[in-house]
Amino acid sequence: MRSTPDMVSLFRHRDYLRLFAAQVTGLFGTGLTTVALGLLAYELAGAAAAAVLGTALTIKMLVYVTVAPIVAAYADRFPRRGFLVSLHLIRAAVVLALPFIGQVWHVYLLIAVLQTASAAYTPTYQAIIPDILPDEREYTRALSAAQLAATMETLLSPMLAAAALTVLSFHWLFVGTAIGFAVSAALVVGTRIPSAAAAAEGTFGERIAVGLRIFAATPRLRGLLGLNLVVAAAGSVIMVNTVNYVRDTLGGTQSGVAMLLAANGFGTMLVALSLPRVLDRLGARPVMLAGAATLLAGLGAAIALSTADAGDWRWTVALAVWATVGAGTAAILTPTGQVLRRSSRPADRPALFAAQFSLSHLAWLLTYPIAGWLTAAAGFTITWLTLAVLAGVGTLAALRTWPRRDPELITHLHEVGTVDPELLADAVRVDDRFYRHTHAYVIDADHRRWPTEKELAVAA
Repeated sequence: MRSTPDMVSLFRHRDYLRLFAAQVTGLFGTGLTTVALGLLAYELAGAAAAAVLGTALTIKMLVYVTVAPIVAAYADRFPRRGFLVSLHLIRAAVVLALPFIGQVWHVYLLIAVLQTASAAYTPTYQAIIPDILPDEREYTRALSAAQLAATMETLLSPMLAAAALTVLSFHWLFVGTAIGFAVSAALVVGTRIPSAAAAAEGTFGERIAVGLRIFAATPRLRGLLGLNLVVAAAGSVIMVNTVNYVRDTLGGTQSGVAMLLAANGFGTMLVALSLPRVLDRLGARPVMLAGAATLLAGLGAAIALSTADAGDWRWTVALAVWATVGAGTAAILTPTGQVLRRSSRPADRPALFAAQFSLSHLAWLLTYPIAGWLTAAAGFTITWLTLAVLAGVGTLAALRTWPRRDPELITHLHEVGTVDPELLADAVRVDDRFYRHTHAYVIDADHRRWPTEKELAVAA
């Protein structure tokens, strides 16, 4: 999404526009719930809110890791419009129930139901978009639009929550969320969604394994796995610990919680909007590694802040730290779609995006419990130091597995008789045994592993 005309052309598709509007409305509802859930946890558990919130978000990640890939594998077998409408309505009913609960275990139960519906919605929505937008360029812009929508939600939801909380109780945020999901359901009802194309043959396990196999065999995607851990380690501080830090350490109110989250969103938006030209000039790897370094710096500043003496100046520093974490997060997440697209054929793209969805949430499944339970047991300093170590491990993994030299076009050899001859129409016959071929290299049925440095040298 690099120019306004591109986006205007994309939004001329009525059905895509309605689906995109439904997605954005649902995202903003989810963002309001995130703020309200933290405040609800504090109301129910006080100083133990971090443990409650950490547990609730761990349940969310467990559901995402297990449910999303299953739905992605069978997304072609559902009546998709009715399925999406039902999921929106389920989420609306759950968030309407949240303000009336009085026990912590009620939170866990309702979050499990809510996130099961959300985990089922995302891969189904992603599978519909290429059917509505069969043109590859439009589909690529749609992926970028989805990323920008998620980024805007990160900024604007806390700001909307902060404004609302100046005049309303946080319980009303759940009502706003439910209205958002109801509006999303109405938008989907009016959308023409084509029947799902028949899925590729294969067992459930084989279909699930496509995206994971591409991840395992592609060096830049192995680097992305490390960066997922960095984002999760820093993001858990924001998602789990903000409420207790504001209320118990800074002595702030519910509006203060929303403002600190808004600072994080502001950092995200500022970097996300400035990245397209930088990515064109530098490429994804240096930008994403700079994002990892920024997150490590943000975590280091947070650790120092957690040991500081009382003073009003801590508010200013905390706003800067939260914004820094948002900036580093944007530098990693914004180019992620580009990296995934570059690493797969169009036919394998939904499976690869679903794999990233599950694998990234697996990282959060590790860091959420640490941020919640360790904070309750040992305090902010030890917890944030532990998460900083994990972020450092993820950064080192990315540096080691994602090679500095990562060209899109790779010259390699194919053995005669091992691939479809049509694939080799523009290849050069080297001898009786091999063809030399140069093209954008991705893992697929004809390229099952990444060529070694020795093989690349021989092919060159």
